[in-house]
Amino acid sequence: MKKIEAIIRPEAFQSLRQNLDSMGINGLTVSEVAGCGQQKGQEGIFRGNRYEVKLYPKVKVEMVCENHEVEGLVDVILQTCATDQVGDGKIFIHPIEDVYRIRTGEQGKKALI
Repeated sequence: MKKIEAIIRPEAFQSLRQNLDSMGINGLTVSEVAGCGQQKGQEGIFRGNRYEVKLYPKVKVEMVCENHEVEGLVDVILQTCATDQVGDGKIFIHPIEDVYRIRTGEQGKKALI
């Protein structure tokens, strides 16, 4: 099993959610996060005072899937979230040793469904 963690633009989330739904992917964890990479930051002015914005709002989408599903999910994320501009985000793939459903004690694939 693998965990796919995608950091994306907030405005891309609804489209990604619809595309994942159409693939039958229902199990997600979604968090509002902030960060920066190549965007580095920008300067703003509020009530005449200059300030630097170093972190941008992002959405982190996490899902656990079987190994053979990874490539398809990554393709959907790339196709849905890419704008060809700095700040589109990143995708991280982590190995998952095992998973348990707390309520029933089910393990492995059964716990993901």
